[in-house]
Amino acid sequence: MWCILRGWRGGCQGPWGALGVQGPRGLRALASKRPRSRGDYSHVVVGAGSAGCVLAGRLTEDPDQHVLLLEAGPKDVYAGSKRLCWKIHMPAALVANLCDDTYNWCYHTEPQAGLDGRVLYWPRGRVWGGSSSLNAMVYVRGHAEDYERWQRQGAAGWDYAHCLPYFRRAQAHELGAGRYRGGDGPLRVSRGKSGHPLHRAFLEAAQQAGYPLTEDMNGFQQEGFGWMDMTIHEGRCEPPDSLSPRFLL
Repeated sequence: MWCILRGWRGGCQGPWGALGVQGPRGLRALASKRPRSRGDYSHVVVGAGSAGCVLAGRLTEDPDQHVLLLEAGPKDVYAGSKRLCWKIHMPAALVANLCDDTYNWCYHTEPQAGLDGRVLYWPRGRVWGGSSSLNAMVYVRGHAEDYERWQRQGAAGWDYAHCLPYFRRAQAHELGAGRYRGGDGPLRVSRGKSGHPLHRAFLEAAQQAGYPLTEDMNGFQQEGFGWMDMTIHEGRCEPPDSLSPRFLL
C-alpha cells in the first residue's frame, strides 16, 4: 500500500530532495549496556518505535539478556551531546517534523478509491520513539468496546478486562492510581490543565447541547466532552523511548 518518500506536496525538501530516496540509509545499532562481540545477543529488536523501545526496556531488566536494538533514524538528542532535541521534546513543535525527513519517513498512500483517487500524506516516525515521538501527545487507549469486539471476533485475550491491567501497569498518571489509571509505571501521563474561559465555555456549550461531560476519557465513561490526558511531563513530551534504558548507546 505504501510508496516510500514521495515527498511533501507542499514543496518541502529534506536531505533526500522532494522526489524520493537518493540512497539507502543504514541502520543505526544501539547495543546493550555491555559491549558484545558480533552476533552475541540473546535478542535483536528491529525498530526503536513505541513497541520496540518498550520491548528492549523490558528485556534488559534481566541482566542475563543481551539486546541489540536497531533503528534507522537518529536519536532524540543532538549529535555528540545529551541535549534533548527541541523538535521531539517540545510539545508545540509537532508541526516542525511534518515537513522534515530527518525524523519522518514522509510516506504517502496509494490513490484511495474511496477518496476519489486522492493520495494522502502519512507521516511516520524515523527516530527513537518512532511515530509517538512526532505525535500530538494525546493519551487515548481506544474505546473499551473495540477490545470487546476483537475478543468476539476471535482475538482471545484481547478483551478490555485483560488489557486494562497492562494499561495501568505502563502508566504513571499525575492524578495517582485508580481503577482505570496507573500510578507508578514508566510512562508519565498528565491531565489537560487549560483554565481558559473559552475552554470552559466550550464544555458548557457541549452539555447544553445534550452531550455528557466525562471526567476521564480513558475511564468508565469514554463518551462525552472533557479534558484530555497527555503524555507530557513537566512541560516536555514524554516519548516512548523513555521506556527503554538510556544506556542503550
